[in-house]
Amino acid sequence: MLLTLLNIVLPVFAVAGLGFAFGRRQRREPDMGFINHANVMVFCPALVFSALLGHPVSLRHSWPLVAAGVGIIVLPGLLLALVRRPGLARPGFLVTGMFRNTGNLGIPLMMLAYGQQLLGDIVILFVISNLLQFSLGLMLLSRAAGRWQWLRNPNVWAAVAGVALAPWRQYIPGFVTTTAELAGQLAIPLMLFGLGVRMSRDRIEQWALPLRVNGLYLLAGLVTLPLVLWLLPLTPEWSRLVALSVMLPPAVINYLLCEQYQVDPKAVASVVLVGNALSLVTIPLVVWATLTWL
Repeated sequence: MLLTLLNIVLPVFAVAGLGFAFGRRQRREPDMGFINHANVMVFCPALVFSALLGHPVSLRHSWPLVAAGVGIIVLPGLLLALVRRPGLARPGFLVTGMFRNTGNLGIPLMMLAYGQQLLGDIVILFVISNLLQFSLGLMLLSRAAGRWQWLRNPNVWAAVAGVALAPWRQYIPGFVTTTAELAGQLAIPLMLFGLGVRMSRDRIEQWALPLRVNGLYLLAGLVTLPLVLWLLPLTPEWSRLVALSVMLPPAVINYLLCEQYQVDPKAVASVVLVGNALSLVTIPLVVWATLTWL
């Protein structure tokens, strides 16, 4: 089991580690902005489209997974809203605790841990998180300004196209599907490498607050998980995906959005960095638990 666990976790952190080492060795500030933007706007949508096209998902049969994907975002948010003094701006505290690193870490981890055949289901969770991040998340950070921002997210429309065209895949020209697959294969390594570079350039100014906040995030996930598993008719494979999703560290994009809307960006950056550092310990434990008990 230990060797299996290492084979799952180490490649993910190794690629992120390459990005971290590369970022640290640069004399000038690495400009990953263009690459990260291209990844979000081009390569991730290609991954979403090709995954849903190649692994058809029936929303009629997958509604429990969709409901679980929404639940593990909204329910922790409601629990965290009960915290009176979070130590940082409340919108930043809530958004960072609701939206986990389903892209950079979640997709590659789930594929390695639970199998390539579940890629379509994994992408569903990723798309749900993206959809809510750019609608509910932006509404929390920017009030009404972000209400319709999700309509500009190409990952959402790539998911719609993938689900809609999957039944007619045999009629789609081969060069279209091959192009989408090739572009999508770039997404995951770039996610991990970019995460490593980002972590190499930021500094943690204080430890007590981010440790306490991440402890609250993990606690909210632990409370939410059994409730979701009890309420919804999830298959064992779906239960594992949901369990790992709710225990992932905060997404790096939370910091970028908080910086954009000036919602306590320094404190949020520390929380995100410490959360991703803690995942070196928490993720192997969660993967081991899901493979053993679910």
